[in-house]
Amino acid sequence: MAMPTRALFQDPLRSKSTPLFKFMLFLFLLSMVLGHETVEVEHYPLVVSTWPFVEAVRAAWKAADGGSTAVDSVVEGCSTCEELRCDGTVGPGGSPDENGETTIDALVMDGATMEVGAVGAMRYVKDGIKAARLVMQHTEHTLLVGEKASSFAISMGLPGPTNLSSSESIEKWAKWKANNCQPNFWKNVLPENSCGPYRPTSYLEHTDETCLKTYAMQTTDLRFLDLGHRIHDTISMAVIDRMGHIAVGTSTNGATFKIPGRVGDGPIVGSSAYANEEVGACCATGDGDIMMRFLPCYQVVESMRLGMNPELAAKDAIGRIARKFPDFMGGIVAVNKKGEHAGACHGWTFQYSVRSPGMKDVQVFTVLP
Repeated sequence: MAMPTRALFQDPLRSKSTPLFKFMLFLFLLSMVLGHETVEVEHYPLVVSTWPFVEAVRAAWKAADGGSTAVDSVVEGCSTCEELRCDGTVGPGGSPDENGETTIDALVMDGATMEVGAVGAMRYVKDGIKAARLVMQHTEHTLLVGEKASSFAISMGLPGPTNLSSSESIEKWAKWKANNCQPNFWKNVLPENSCGPYRPTSYLEHTDETCLKTYAMQTTDLRFLDLGHRIHDTISMAVIDRMGHIAVGTSTNGATFKIPGRVGDGPIVGSSAYANEEVGACCATGDGDIMMRFLPCYQVVESMRLGMNPELAAKDAIGRIARKFPDFMGGIVAVNKKGEHAGACHGWTFQYSVRSPGMKDVQVFTVLP
C-alpha cells in the first residue's frame, strides 16, 4: 500500500520530536527572554566621558556592568569625579568666582523618558549630580538655581550647608586679586578701581575712546591666554546600560573668576549634554557662555538622527560655533546607539575617555583641533 504523499514529504520542523525542531524552539525562546540584548551585548554597557577622568569612567562602568540603570551609573561616575575634585574644575574646592566662592552646576538626563534635572550656581552643597537627580525625581521642574537649589537639596537629604571653598581655591583667588583681578569676564565697563565696582562705559562721556576700547578687548582676550582650558573643564558623561538605555550627566564648578551668579552650560540641556535613546548621546565641554548659544549636543544628536555618523555630527556642531566665534575653545564627543563614538574640537587639543565590553580598561582618545 502506497504511503500518503503528506507523510513522504513532511517538514522535519513540523515534527515536535525532531532534534532540529527542539533546537530552533530553544533559540526562539532565548531571544524572547533576552530581547535586544542578544544583539547589543557586544556593545553594552558603554561609558563615554569628556577628558581623561579615568576613575569616574571606571566607577560608571562598574555600576553599569553590574546591572545598574544608565541614570544611576552616570550619577555614580560624575559623583566620583566630584569627590576626586577632577582637575580642580569639578566638585567643591575649585574655580572660585570673583568673591572667592565655589558654586556647582550639574545636570542629569534620561534618554528614554527625556526627563531632566539640573542645578545651577548652587551654593553650600557639594553633591551636584545627586542634587540634579533629585530635581528630576521629585519635582516637575527642570532647573533650580542658587541658594534655593541648595535649600531644596538639603531638604531632600543631601549633606549641607557646607563651605565649598578650599585652601587651593582661596589661594588662587588671592593671587588673582593681587593681579588687579585680571583676567576677568567683564566687558565694556570702566572700573572705578582695579577690581571694581564696575559701571557701563559711555563713550559719549569719555574722550579717550581708543584707550577704553583697548581695555575692553584685553580683558576679554586675556581670560583665554592666561588661564587656558582649566577655566572651564566639565565632566560630561554618557552611559548606555545593559538594556540599551541611555543617560547623560554633567558636573562642574564653572569658569574660574566668573561673575557671581553666572550659570554656565553645564546644567543647560542640549548644550553640555543630550541623550535620546532612539539615536545616541553627546557630551561637551569648553567655553560654555558661547557654546550654550548653539545647543551643540542637541545639534549632534539630531544630526545623527538624520544619518550623520558621530564624527561628522561632532565636527558639524563645532564648525557652526567656530564660524561665528573663531577664538572659542571647546570639545564634543558623540556616541550612537551602535556604540560608535568620535570627538571634535576647536581651539585646544581635546581628550575623551571610553570603556566598552571589548576593552580591558578605560581608553583615552585624543582629538586634535
